[in-house]
Amino acid sequence: MNGAESLVKTLVAQGVQTCFANPGSSEMHFLKALDDPAMRSVLCLFEGVATGAADGFFRMKGAPAATLLHLGPGLANGLANLHNARKAGSGVVNIVGDHASHHLQFDAPLASDLDGIARPLSHFLRRANSPRSVAPEAARTVSAARPGKIATLILPGDASWGEAGEPQNFPVEAPTPKTPPSKRIESVARALKKAEGPVLVVLGGRACRGEGLELAGKLATATGCRLATQFFSARIERGAGRVPLERIPYFVAPALEFLKNFRHIVTVETGEPVAFFSYPESPSLLKPEGCALHMLAEKDEDGAAALGMLLSALGAQNVAARKQERAEPVVPNGKLDPQSIALALAAAIPENAIVVDESLTTGRNSMGLTLGAAPHDMIQNMGGSIGFSTPVATGAALACPDRRVICMTGDGSAMYTIQSLWTHARENLDITTIIFANREYQILKAEYANMGFQEIGPQALAMMEIDRPTLDFVSLAKGMGVPAFRVATADTFHRVLKKSCAEPGPMLIEVCL
Repeated sequence: MNGAESLVKTLVAQGVQTCFANPGSSEMHFLKALDDPAMRSVLCLFEGVATGAADGFFRMKGAPAATLLHLGPGLANGLANLHNARKAGSGVVNIVGDHASHHLQFDAPLASDLDGIARPLSHFLRRANSPRSVAPEAARTVSAARPGKIATLILPGDASWGEAGEPQNFPVEAPTPKTPPSKRIESVARALKKAEGPVLVVLGGRACRGEGLELAGKLATATGCRLATQFFSARIERGAGRVPLERIPYFVAPALEFLKNFRHIVTVETGEPVAFFSYPESPSLLKPEGCALHMLAEKDEDGAAALGMLLSALGAQNVAARKQERAEPVVPNGKLDPQSIALALAAAIPENAIVVDESLTTGRNSMGLTLGAAPHDMIQNMGGSIGFSTPVATGAALACPDRRVICMTGDGSAMYTIQSLWTHARENLDITTIIFANREYQILKAEYANMGFQEIGPQALAMMEIDRPTLDFVSLAKGMGVPAFRVATADTFHRVLKKSCAEPGPMLIEVCL
């Protein structure tokens, strides 16, 4: 058995059974080993699609997938979505091919400082120095990724094709988040009992779903606190029958307004509210003066356990959680704008859907209108690097093949990783991609104003508009095998969205704004 074959067998034995691949010459032995039917191989036409898909897979499956990337340039192409995955706490196993060890000394065209490229965004980095080291290094890499870390294994060509022997069995241990110390929980309980003024509990990580979310709803009932998330969250369970969460606004001024009356902020698996960017004469930390900050659970701790311990300390274990009621669906007519789009989404989202949100300008202030929709999961961009949504939707659909995925993105963002559509068609994934086409980088215009500039000159404006020539997403989608429609009214958007959710396979909807 060669090193590549031992790698695939070890990955499968460790529970990694999906590989998002963009291979090259140095990975041919690994590519041949992927013929193992126990490993599902998914071809991606750009490395940023592969890394983003692995992010989406972990967010929904809770277990890592692998990527297969080609040398330093291939890894570099995937780094932006590895950044997003790292910020979201997603576990990813990167297999990165390298030149054969004896070939590196000749500085061939594709030779690079591969370790140096990988290190900044890898929590764990290993290089297989011999064929027999491949299997144990692979097991260590998966173990490092499993709790939600970026783990990278560099695979030289000679380690891949050399004789490796039979791989041994390595123990598979499920990751267990740390339990917060009881003294900290007791301290927060005392603060809440004595609290004067409004209290905000900010949830992140695993606390935004499942048991953690339910317990947070009980805390809201027991104490009257408000529940919120940061503007971006890795994954939220929301909709009718779930505990509703508010969203701290994106821009500094509305965020300050939202937070100004709170005298206590409790954080669970997240940090305190921080501005997304720094602006002249604006604060970076958003909590008001005199507001006390209480950390209930750190990012790597068990937020559900912390909330359960807090409820016990408050004697509130048996209260009922506050839940969101189902809103009567309203099908809008006429003009497309953020409100009518959100109402159409709320009326069309099928039960148990997965919504991947990179809508930026269009959805920033209107997604609250979908709180009363059918129960669904929402995934957002924790790292802020655009080109996130269509790859993450790819991974989410493969992780949950029985659920519809609705992917929302702007036209500028979509162009970063438009190659995802080809994989959607190739794998026949149940993904509806919605592209909000305003023909400009509207977010940049808003940021330009936030910096204090009153007028936009013609050269600056040209850098914020993408209308010369106009992008034709219907043609782009059809060219990659995805059925596509263009809509210009709210009622047509709702009708086409409902149609896409009722039919198997991918579809694209270009929303003309």
